[in-house]
Amino acid sequence: MANLTSEQRQLVEQWAAEGANLNQIQDRLRNECSVTLTYMETRLLIMELGVKIQDKPREAPPEEKPAPPPAPADAAANAGDYADEDGVADELLPPDSSPAEGGALDISVDEIPPPGALVSGKVTFSDGVTAQWYVDQMGSLGMRGPAPGYQPPAADIPAFQSELYRTLELRGF
Repeated sequence: MANLTSEQRQLVEQWAAEGANLNQIQDRLRNECSVTLTYMETRLLIMELGVKIQDKPREAPPEEKPAPPPAPADAAANAGDYADEDGVADELLPPDSSPAEGGALDISVDEIPPPGALVSGKVTFSDGVTAQWYVDQMGSLGMRGPAPGYQPPAADIPAFQSELYRTLELRGF
């Protein structure tokens, strides 16, 4: 553990109170105090000092889901772009794209994604079938259906991508 002077310890407490994260505290110790600590040593120092690192405030998701915009004429054509033969979908649609009107979609985000995924969750399509979705390290959207060969309703695909984009954006992804 690093031997910091009382002044250096006060600086660490002050930086944390000002909203600095662990990386910033580690950098400032190196640059301003000539004390080099690993990330883990910095984390242990924070715990030892009893300093609370402030979490960034996150926006609360809206209570009501907005009604999806009207379906574009080429929604069925876009549905074919959903996934390739490996079950990996093309890029997520940006929020300004118009999703097709499908039935009600229910999207959830897992607290802990499985190995290999940055974020994951479940979606229940308008036909009542629930599938697992994930975004891998390359940013590709993938889907694991309940049964091999399952295809969600064509109108649900663009609506799912658009709603997923909005949901992930609200969560800071």
